[in-house]
Amino acid sequence: MDSRKIKILYASPEVVPFGSTGGLGEVAGSLPEALNVLTAEESASGNTYDCRVIAPLYKITKDKYLDRLTFLGETSVTLGWRNQYVGVFSYVDKHTTYYFIDNEYYFYRDGLYGFFDDGERYAFFSKSIFVALPLMDFAPDIINANDWQTALVPVYQTSVYRRQFMKTVFTIHNVRYQGQFGQGIYDSVVDIPWESRHLLAYGNDVNFMKGGIECANAFSTVSPTYAEELKNPAFAFGMEGIVRRNAHKLCGILNGINMTLYDPETDPAIAGHFSAGNIRGKGVCKRALQREVGLPESKAPLIIVITRLAYGKGMDIVTPVIDQLLYENDMQFVVLGTGEYEYEEFFRGLEARHPDKVRALIRFDSALSHRMYAAADMILVPSYTEPCGLTQMIGCRYGTVPVVRETGGLKDSIQDCTLGEGNGFVFRDYTPESLKQAVERALALYRDRRNWNKLVKYDLGVDFSWARSAHEYARLYDSLMD
Repeated sequence: MDSRKIKILYASPEVVPFGSTGGLGEVAGSLPEALNVLTAEESASGNTYDCRVIAPLYKITKDKYLDRLTFLGETSVTLGWRNQYVGVFSYVDKHTTYYFIDNEYYFYRDGLYGFFDDGERYAFFSKSIFVALPLMDFAPDIINANDWQTALVPVYQTSVYRRQFMKTVFTIHNVRYQGQFGQGIYDSVVDIPWESRHLLAYGNDVNFMKGGIECANAFSTVSPTYAEELKNPAFAFGMEGIVRRNAHKLCGILNGINMTLYDPETDPAIAGHFSAGNIRGKGVCKRALQREVGLPESKAPLIIVITRLAYGKGMDIVTPVIDQLLYENDMQFVVLGTGEYEYEEFFRGLEARHPDKVRALIRFDSALSHRMYAAADMILVPSYTEPCGLTQMIGCRYGTVPVVRETGGLKDSIQDCTLGEGNGFVFRDYTPESLKQAVERALALYRDRRNWNKLVKYDLGVDFSWARSAHEYARLYDSLMD
């Protein structure tokens, strides 16, 4: 096949820095740029890529960026009995063009998700993409939809618009959230032909994600192990049968992280800078964090948790053993996050029981998370399921050794180093005792300062950049153009 420029429209309900709640926003803010800077010489196929992003124009985006956006025009889209306004704006960054769909009725709200009419909002967004294309003067070869909020894009392409030569990819970032609604949404919102309704039918409900999987030319998820787990009822939240039926078009591609945003040599949020060649600044960061949170300035190992405090994130196996670990070991433990009330209260109580060893920081604080990554010796990521996970990669980026459970992207990114080579500590069984043993293995190596420092330096050099992931996405897109 002759080399060519492949045009991709990356459709996402969120994108950093314009409006985001988590990992999907970071992907949408990083992957397209990594694709756009791939040269023909770097690409396995000799192709180059013009990857642009389209997202809703949320209130947070409009209030902050409106004076920097270019208005491209307006049109309308039918949604059941409604005829809704569609405004189209653009923003051109150094390497990437971003488009935004404007409709204040749907998107000028405080927050991104969690509204009673989310099904209608994202059906509108998905359908608006097709009517916005002429205003964008962009004819994509591929639209890459993401999560349930844009899962109707492949459905509309298959059943309504049928744009010639255009392919669709659907990426699952978390199968738990599927966009499941009652059948009344067919006529009132989704507005697809009667003969196409089976594409969304899921029991007695309508399921957007099911439609995305069925209709896309290919579907992907955010790590190879998670792709396999999606075939397993223990991880797939009822979607395993649909995934297995479409497994021939499934691939798992491990996410990356923004290596510039998370860079211990330049990060403005941290007290000292460091690298694999000189790790002294990491000690400066540790002492600074200890002073900041009121812990003794000690050389004892500092373990951190930065996560949502919830069952699926492993808090239920941390709580039975953390007191014993603290009683038996000279160590410090700092938690940053919010979540379920019982876990917030547990960690507040843990601090009260161990005032010289524990701090429970029950809040969200991005700058503080950077300081914690830079300061800590270990980061604990004990999730029951983790599609990809970023914290373990960010931990490595700052020389903070991950202790993780063997699942999803944690398994694909962290290899156990107990017997030598590896970049962290891994446990398989989802039990408090298995977690405790993994932490104790890490604490034992920490006492061997020579080998511990070698591990820290090794982790600082691990490549979790989006460039690596971009090559795999490029191969996926290339395969659809054959």
